[in-house]
Amino acid sequence: MITDALHRALTAPGDPPLRPLPDEVAALLVTLHAPPRLAAHLRAVHDVAAQLTTALAERFPQLTVDRAAVLFGAATHDIGKVVHPAELSGPGSAHEIAGRELLLRHGVPATLARFAATHAAWREDGIDVDDLLVGVADKVWKGKRVGDLEDLVVDRLAAVTGRERWSVFLELDEILDRIAADADRRLAFQATHPVRAGRVP
Repeated sequence: MITDALHRALTAPGDPPLRPLPDEVAALLVTLHAPPRLAAHLRAVHDVAAQLTTALAERFPQLTVDRAAVLFGAATHDIGKVVHPAELSGPGSAHEIAGRELLLRHGVPATLARFAATHAAWREDGIDVDDLLVGVADKVWKGKRVGDLEDLVVDRLAAVTGRERWSVFLELDEILDRIAADADRRLAFQATHPVRAGRVP
């Protein structure tokens, strides 16, 4: 049974308005008795990922992105914090592998479960553009800009468009600045939802 606090985190409109999570993700968070603050955070990052992928499709149509995968990845990237709730309000990376394992146990394909582990592992070999975009969304939702991460996205965009890096950088920077402008309101939305650990069935 869903608590009132988790229901609010999943359904409150937010300011700016936040898209709802995919139905299967919302249902999983209810099953896991996820902390309301985690649900609010996942909504914020999912919404930013939607804005980011839409803008990139408009500005850089040559870039091949699995938008559905990126959105699912953004919606579940921190789900391991159900297992490691202390990492909701403090540092730690134990939630990354735990999140992937949790998703796999609940029948999520490995191709989608991976984002729980890769969203902070963007320096590793074999990370594709979809993983990078989930990582960017997980930073820019709160207005944080990570130059090394964004440079990797610029490299991908320059390669597929044949454009100069500086030109691509300026366009990506404009997109991210626009999204980051609402960071304080997203942070305020997240802060209104309590940190309360649930249990994992």
